[in-house]
Amino acid sequence: MIREIILKFNIFIIYYVMAINLIYFIQLILSSFSLYKYIRKIRYSDYQNYTTSFNMLPISVLVPAYNEEETIVDNVKSLLSLNYPEFEIVVINDGSKDETLKRLIDAFELKEIDQPIRYLVNTKKVLGVYRNIDIPNLVVIDKENGGKADALNAGINVSRYPIFASIDADSILESDSLVRVIMPFIEDKETIAVGGIVRIANGSKIRRGIIEKVELPKNRVALFQIIEYLRAFLTGRMGWDALNSLLIVSGAFGAFKKDFAVEVGGYTTGTIGEDMEIIVRLHRYMREKKRRYKIKFVPDPVCWTQAPERLRDLRSQRRRWQIGLMDTLLRHKRMLLNPRYGVIGLYAYPYFFFFEMLGPIVEIIGYIFIPVSYILGILNIRYFILFLVASILYGVILSVGAILLEEYTFNKYPSIGQVIKLTLYAIYENFGYRQLTSLYRFEGIFKFRKLKHSWGKIKRKGFAQSA
Repeated sequence: MIREIILKFNIFIIYYVMAINLIYFIQLILSSFSLYKYIRKIRYSDYQNYTTSFNMLPISVLVPAYNEEETIVDNVKSLLSLNYPEFEIVVINDGSKDETLKRLIDAFELKEIDQPIRYLVNTKKVLGVYRNIDIPNLVVIDKENGGKADALNAGINVSRYPIFASIDADSILESDSLVRVIMPFIEDKETIAVGGIVRIANGSKIRRGIIEKVELPKNRVALFQIIEYLRAFLTGRMGWDALNSLLIVSGAFGAFKKDFAVEVGGYTTGTIGEDMEIIVRLHRYMREKKRRYKIKFVPDPVCWTQAPERLRDLRSQRRRWQIGLMDTLLRHKRMLLNPRYGVIGLYAYPYFFFFEMLGPIVEIIGYIFIPVSYILGILNIRYFILFLVASILYGVILSVGAILLEEYTFNKYPSIGQVIKLTLYAIYENFGYRQLTSLYRFEGIFKFRKLKHSWGKIKRKGFAQSA
């Protein structure tokens, strides 16, 4: 009986791996065409004209912050130097227990003011609003702790402009990022949300919140994540964007039309996957109302973020991502394989459900069954080795494909040495790192109930120390 179950599971694994690799390959092809079209478009577009045009839509940048004393000042300085005609920075201190608020007050000489707040969405109590009359486009909100989603909702209430962008407090934007992320809203009025690419800042030379030189980090854990991010954004999200089926706009950098975000009730509190949840909810809402809309991804309004350099932090991050993914997919499970939601219900949602959410379970059980199959005498060693080599080669091809796409398009890592190093790490990640991250995600599934309301704690350092 056990022998038969394991045999059937092994056959299931073969088809499962073939299916997911086929999807990845299709995404790689779709993203290649999309990137080619995008690069041609921006080569004939003079973005400098847009940076000085007062016809651009004004935008509010929301920065939720919880215990971000190490990076928050650099982050705000970087944001204040953005190249955009009309914008404001709204920092939301979500009841931090460290000196996040004090460092902001000291660095920007802020004073508490009386400011009426229009409560478009519900939030925890706002304790104070701080401004400096000489920095009119900076506002800092101090509020009771309610989680990241609650902090973003407070930012929506205080923000003045029709578009808002959310970014993480451990991230910095390139100077033209707002121009590029706003363009899909201007080009197509049906656009209601836009996501930008997120890259790893570890190792790069950063001064006063501005990337001066892009370098690869010496830390191996961060290096592996550069490969992951390139693969996830330049192939994964570009591929989903081509199908108008983007289910995730990264919380590190995403922009929304405020009216639509308010219409669906703002960010959902009580979840740590609020960035994915609001996108899935927007899809669901707009399709149930039979309204035309688009959610887009643009690959070059770069947001630089700090990746975890310690395995314990990586573990915390990946558990959190897995819990956020599960929470969102289970909240909206009626969309699964439901033709009412079109390509979202029939393709994108099932992919995330069966391959992203359940993938770690299948992978970990598969690893356990390898020695068991050998002991029971049902493992064909020759066939197993061929399957293993083919799977690894396929994974390497996809990762190297993402690196080549990056070199062809944006060329952030121009030296041959950097490209060779990234390629080597695209190979190395198959021997330990990928399995480790799957194990962390597997753990997240079993700690779903316990940790699904936690912000999580990741040790960070100031951007000036990241080189």
